Amino acid sequence: MAHGDITHIDIPVTDLAAAQDFYHALFGWQIAEMPGFEGYPMWQAPNQISGGGLAPRSDGFTQPRSYVEVDSIDETVALAVARGATVLEEKSPITETSWWAVIGDPDGNVVGLYEGITEVDGA
Repeated sequence: MAHGDITHIDIPVTDLAAAQDFYHALFGWQIAEMPGFEGYPMWQAPNQISGGGLAPRSDGFTQPRSYVEVDSIDETVALAVARGATVLEEKSPITETSWWAVIGDPDGNVVGLYEGITEVDGA
Protein backbone atom coordinates (compact mmCIF):
# COMPACT_ATOMS: atom_id res chain seq x y z
CA MET A 1 0.00 0.00 0.00
CA ALA A 2 1.11 3.52 -0.69
CA HIS A 3 0.48 6.80 1.09
CA GLY A 4 -3.13 7.80 0.40
CA ASP A 5 -4.44 4.31 -0.44
CA ILE A 6 -7.58 3.13 1.32
CA THR A 7 -6.29 0.15 3.22
CA HIS A 8 -9.11 -1.06 5.47
CA ILE A 9 -12.84 -0.58 6.04
CA ASP A 10 -14.47 -1.28 9.41
CA ILE A 11 -18.18 -2.06 9.48
CA PRO A 12 -20.01 -1.62 12.81
CA VAL A 13 -22.35 -4.49 13.65
CA THR A 14 -24.54 -5.55 16.55
CA ASP A 15 -24.30 -9.33 16.00
CA LEU A 16 -20.92 -10.58 14.75
CA ALA A 17 -22.13 -14.06 13.74
CA ALA A 18 -25.16 -12.73 11.84
CA ALA A 19 -23.01 -10.10 10.10
CA GLN A 20 -20.44 -12.70 9.05
CA ASP A 21 -23.20 -14.85 7.56
CA PHE A 22 -24.82 -11.85 5.84
CA TYR A 23 -21.66 -10.51 4.16
CA HIS A 24 -20.39 -13.94 3.18
CA ALA A 25 -23.72 -14.84 1.56
CA LEU A 26 -24.16 -11.43 -0.07
CA PHE A 27 -20.66 -10.75 -1.43
CA GLY A 28 -18.72 -14.00 -1.01
CA TRP A 29 -16.34 -12.39 1.46
CA GLN A 30 -14.07 -14.73 3.36
CA ILE A 31 -14.42 -13.77 7.02
CA ALA A 32 -12.35 -15.08 9.92
CA GLU A 33 -10.84 -14.04 13.22
CA MET A 34 -7.08 -13.66 13.25
CA PRO A 35 -4.93 -14.72 16.21
CA GLY A 36 -4.61 -11.77 18.56
CA PHE A 37 -7.75 -10.11 17.20
CA GLU A 38 -10.46 -12.30 18.74
CA GLY A 39 -13.93 -10.74 18.60
CA TYR A 40 -12.93 -8.75 15.51
CA PRO A 41 -13.49 -10.93 12.44
CA MET A 42 -11.74 -9.61 9.35
CA TRP A 43 -13.14 -9.85 5.84
CA GLN A 44 -11.40 -10.17 2.49
CA ALA A 45 -13.11 -9.37 -0.80
CA PRO A 46 -12.73 -11.84 -3.68
CA ASN A 47 -10.36 -9.44 -5.49
CA GLN A 48 -7.90 -9.89 -2.58
CA ILE A 49 -7.41 -6.10 -2.58
CA SER A 50 -10.26 -4.87 -0.42
CA GLY A 51 -10.57 -5.88 3.19
CA GLY A 52 -11.60 -4.78 6.62
CA GLY A 53 -13.21 -5.87 9.82
CA LEU A 54 -16.54 -6.34 11.51
CA ALA A 55 -16.45 -4.44 14.78
CA PRO A 56 -18.96 -4.13 17.59
CA ARG A 57 -21.14 -1.06 17.16
CA SER A 58 -20.58 1.59 19.85
CA ASP A 59 -21.70 5.13 20.65
CA GLY A 60 -18.90 6.68 18.60
CA PHE A 61 -18.83 4.03 15.88
CA THR A 62 -22.13 3.79 14.03
CA GLN A 63 -21.16 4.10 10.34
CA PRO A 64 -18.57 2.25 8.20
CA ARG A 65 -15.14 3.81 8.53
CA SER A 66 -12.44 3.79 5.85
CA TYR A 67 -8.78 3.83 6.86
CA VAL A 68 -6.22 5.59 4.70
CA GLU A 69 -2.55 4.56 4.67
CA VAL A 70 -0.20 7.37 5.68
CA ASP A 71 3.55 7.59 6.08
CA SER A 72 3.23 9.14 9.54
CA ILE A 73 0.08 9.41 11.63
CA ASP A 74 1.72 12.09 13.77
CA GLU A 75 2.52 14.31 10.76
CA THR A 76 -0.84 13.64 9.10
CA VAL A 77 -2.80 14.47 12.25
CA ALA A 78 -0.81 17.69 12.75
CA LEU A 79 -1.51 18.74 9.14
CA ALA A 80 -5.17 17.77 9.43
CA VAL A 81 -5.64 19.75 12.64
CA ALA A 82 -3.88 22.76 11.10
CA ARG A 83 -6.43 22.56 8.28
CA GLY A 84 -9.46 22.38 10.56
CA ALA A 85 -9.82 18.70 11.46
CA THR A 86 -10.41 17.31 14.93
CA VAL A 87 -8.83 14.25 16.52
CA LEU A 88 -11.54 11.74 17.38
CA GLU A 89 -9.30 8.79 18.37
CA GLU A 90 -5.67 9.32 19.35
CA LYS A 91 -2.90 7.26 17.75
CA SER A 92 -2.99 3.72 19.15
CA PRO A 93 -0.97 0.60 18.39
CA ILE A 94 -2.36 -2.32 16.41
CA THR A 95 0.85 -4.36 16.47
CA GLU A 96 4.47 -3.53 17.27
CA THR A 97 4.83 -2.04 13.78
CA SER A 98 1.42 -0.56 13.00
CA TRP A 99 -0.86 2.16 14.41
CA TRP A 100 -4.27 3.73 13.83
CA ALA A 101 -6.01 7.00 14.63
CA VAL A 102 -9.27 8.68 13.63
CA ILE A 103 -9.90 12.27 12.61
CA GLY A 104 -12.99 14.27 11.77
CA ASP A 105 -12.54 16.44 8.70
CA PRO A 106 -13.77 20.07 8.68
CA ASP A 107 -17.18 18.86 7.39
CA GLY A 108 -17.54 16.27 10.16
CA ASN A 109 -16.68 13.20 8.08
CA VAL A 110 -14.88 10.48 9.99
CA VAL A 111 -11.61 9.23 8.47
CA GLY A 112 -9.39 6.51 9.87
CA LEU A 113 -5.62 6.67 9.50
CA TYR A 114 -3.29 3.69 9.30
CA GLU A 115 0.50 3.65 9.55
CA GLY A 116 2.40 0.42 9.23
CA ILE A 117 5.87 -0.83 8.62
CA THR A 118 5.73 -3.57 6.04
CA GLU A 119 9.41 -3.90 5.18
CA VAL A 120 12.23 -4.38 7.65
CA ASP A 121 15.53 -2.67 6.85
CA GLY A 122 18.09 -5.19 5.65
CA ALA A 123 15.48 -7.82 4.81
